[in-house]
Amino acid sequence: MASSSAPIPTGASAAVLKPSDPVPDFAVSVEGPNFDEEISLQKLLASYTRIGFQANSLGKAIDIVNKMRKWRLSDEPVAEDESEEYLSPEVRAQTKCNVFLGYTSNLISSGLREVILHLVKHKHVNAIVTTAGGIEEDFIKCLGKTYLADFNMDGADLRRRGMNRIGNLIVPNDNYCKFEDWLTPILDAMLAEQKETGQVWTPSSFIRRLGKEINNEESVYYWAYKNDIPVFCPALTDGSLGDMIYFHSFKNPGLIVDIVQDIRNLNELSRKSKKAGMIILGGGVCKHQIANAMLIRNGADYSVYINTGQEFDGSDSGARPDEAVSWGKIRAGSESVKVYADATLVFPLLVAATFAQPDAQQ
Repeated sequence: MASSSAPIPTGASAAVLKPSDPVPDFAVSVEGPNFDEEISLQKLLASYTRIGFQANSLGKAIDIVNKMRKWRLSDEPVAEDESEEYLSPEVRAQTKCNVFLGYTSNLISSGLREVILHLVKHKHVNAIVTTAGGIEEDFIKCLGKTYLADFNMDGADLRRRGMNRIGNLIVPNDNYCKFEDWLTPILDAMLAEQKETGQVWTPSSFIRRLGKEINNEESVYYWAYKNDIPVFCPALTDGSLGDMIYFHSFKNPGLIVDIVQDIRNLNELSRKSKKAGMIILGGGVCKHQIANAMLIRNGADYSVYINTGQEFDGSDSGARPDEAVSWGKIRAGSESVKVYADATLVFPLLVAATFAQPDAQQ
C-alpha cells in the first residue's frame, strides 16, 4: 500500500537546509591543477595555494620565502632614527633580509644535503644552525657513501655487520673510522694553535676549520667556509664528533670549545638584521636556537617551519608559530606558516619555487 504524503518535519528541514551567510569578496575558492593542459613544475607548485590542507601550507611557505629573499631595505621608508650607514640609497638597495636556516642531522644524511649545499654555495642563507650529526655527516659523505636501505631491517643483524641505520638509510661503520683518521690530525693541529695563540675555539670556528680542511666542493661546510657563512652548532658533541673529541681528550688533552662566544655571535647577527627570516626543517636544537636568537630583535619577520611534530605534548619541536609569537620569537602580525610534512618531500619543491628560480641565481 502506497504511503500518503506528509510535510517535511520543520526541525529537520531547518537543520539540513540552514542558509549560509554571504561569502566575502576576498574568499578564495578551492581548485586543483588541470592536467588536461600542459603544466610545468612551477605552474603545478603555484596551484598548491588553492588545493587546501598541507598543499595550501606549502604554497604559503613558498610565498613567504619569496618575500623573504626579495625584500630590500629600499622597500621601506627611511626611519627617523636611521643610522648613517643606511641612509645611502645604494646601501638600502643592497641590504637584504638575513635568512637563518636550521635543520636536523638526518637531513644531511639524506639527499637534502645537496639541496642545502645549493643554498650555501649560492649565498642564499646568512647563517646555519644544526646539530652535531648535521656537521659530521657532511664530512663523512666526502669520505664514504651513504646507501638507501629499508626501515624494517633487523637492528641486531646490522650491528653484527657494522652497518648503522638512519631511517631507511645505511652508513657503513667504516665511514666513521675514516672520519676519525681524517679528523684526529686536524684536532692535533687545532690544539697546537690554541696553545700557541691562547685563542680558544668556538663551535662555528671549529666547523669553519673543518670546512677549510675538507677542501671538497661536495661539502656544505666547504661552501660555508668559502662564502663566510657562519654555522652554529650548540650541541657539537652530540654525535660522532663528540666521540672523536672524547677519544682525542685521552690522546692529546686540552682542546677548548667556547659556546659563549657563539651565542653572542648568533644573537648579534639576529639583532643587527634589518629583516630576519627563519627556515627551519625539523625540531629540537636547530629550531629553538634560531627562534631564541630572534627574541633578541623582538621576533622574526618571516618564518617557515617544516616538520611532523605535534604540539599536544608541549614540545618546542611540535609547537606552531603562534606559540613563538607569545614568546616574542616571531613578531606579531608577521608572516609565518608551519607545513606538517617530511622535509625530504617538500623542501626540494619549496627551493625549486624560490631560491632555484632564475632571478634568485642572479
